Amino acid sequence: MRLAVPKEHRMAGQLAILATAFLWSTSGLFIKLLTWHPVVITGTRSFLAAIVLIFARIFFPPPKGVKNKPFPLWAGAVSYAFTMLTFVYANKLTTSANAIMLQYGAPVWAALLGWKLNNEKPQWEQWGALVMVLCGLLLFFRDSLGSGTLLGDGMAVFSGILFGANSVFLRMMKDGNPRDAMLLAHIISSAISIPFFILYPPSLSASTVMAALFMGFIQIGLASLLFSYGLMRISAVQAMITAIIEPVLNPVWVLLVIGEKPAIAAMAGGAVIIAAIIGSSLIGKYREDRKPKTIKSKN
Repeated sequence: MRLAVPKEHRMAGQLAILATAFLWSTSGLFIKLLTWHPVVITGTRSFLAAIVLIFARIFFPPPKGVKNKPFPLWAGAVSYAFTMLTFVYANKLTTSANAIMLQYGAPVWAALLGWKLNNEKPQWEQWGALVMVLCGLLLFFRDSLGSGTLLGDGMAVFSGILFGANSVFLRMMKDGNPRDAMLLAHIISSAISIPFFILYPPSLSASTVMAALFMGFIQIGLASLLFSYGLMRISAVQAMITAIIEPVLNPVWVLLVIGEKPAIAAMAGGAVIIAAIIGSSLIGKYREDRKPKTIKSKN
């Protein structure tokens, strides 16, 4: 029988996910403010985030005896590394609203990939969500064809597919330590960026250094720890619904500071995608709650 999580723990988990989504939502703004090459931005951010995760592993080590299987560890790390790379590229090539909302289709891609990799067959509401997501994508790309942001929107979709794959690989590590995959992803991302630092050396100033430090230590590093903390206390569905403020706030920060306005068709497409994800998640949660709880007997 599943033990109930104390109310105060659930509240702490909700607040942790809320803080995570708030920090994540600032990524579009800082990516726009930094004039560096996208790979240089990603590598710098990952290098600093890796430092945070290394210190967290030293001071809060996983339980003894926990081991990670090689395939999900490396697959999760590579998929997350390229999720970050493609997302930063997308932010440079299209609007922040397009980038974050197109990436937000990740749960649907995770359902499809989980069917193939984990034999988790999608339910009817997930198929319905996929159809809605595809409709939302059509609205995005109709606008992209006329505005020259087709490549950026395509990169954002690819980033969402990679992010969905990453969640599947992390689920394969349920008996291991998923944070190790995140740490390895940041190391891979940092290594990939090294040649780009030589080819496209970043211009350093007080503002760029402060922005890079915030993105690495806080926006990605601290957010990773908060997200892990929150998922230990609330369900994945609750976490996703709480994190809905990320695609809502991301374009707001960019609009307020830079004045970048997303197109009406893009906002409509984003609304369709978000509605699809929330609706399918709530239906799935309702189904799980109605399942009879069984108690395993000990022989």
